[in-house]
Amino acid sequence: MGMVLHLWLPILLSAVLVFLASSVIHMVLKWHNPDYRKLPNEDAVRAAFNAGKPEPGQYILPHCLDPKELAKEEVAQRYSDGPVALVWLKAPGAPKMGGTLAGWFLYTLVLSFFVAYLAAHTLAPGAHYLKVFRVVGTAAFVAYAAGGIPSSIWMGKPWAVTLKEALDGLIFALLTAGAFGWLWPK
Repeated sequence: MGMVLHLWLPILLSAVLVFLASSVIHMVLKWHNPDYRKLPNEDAVRAAFNAGKPEPGQYILPHCLDPKELAKEEVAQRYSDGPVALVWLKAPGAPKMGGTLAGWFLYTLVLSFFVAYLAAHTLAPGAHYLKVFRVVGTAAFVAYAAGGIPSSIWMGKPWAVTLKEALDGLIFALLTAGAFGWLWPK
């Protein structure tokens, strides 16, 4: 754990760099905006949700948690008729970006800490920049980029969105690797 404490500066710097890159990607370049499509009957869908008064949470449509129920004709028909969806509902109200951004920064900080933990147990002080870059970059890429893949496999998230998020993860991994390679203890 002592070596990890010596990595506080690359942990902090990499978290800040990822946070800033993410901000540029989402607020300046806005390259994820096309990933969120509008339903053609948004008002009717909102009215249907509001009529049911569902609590914030995760919902599946049609609701069928037991695979044995798929043999029932009425359940199979609901799947055939569609829609088939996974829906996340948040509490009503305008998005509160302060808490969300704080949570995202905390996540980048925690992720950088675990990358540092792995690197500290894999690399010696004085390791060459490229070796640090390779180990840290690989760990950070897996952490930032791989998480969305199961959502495309299991939940129907569009692969184009997942690949774009993986590209974000590559950018974040390169920034993290660069910070650690530059500030690795001699």
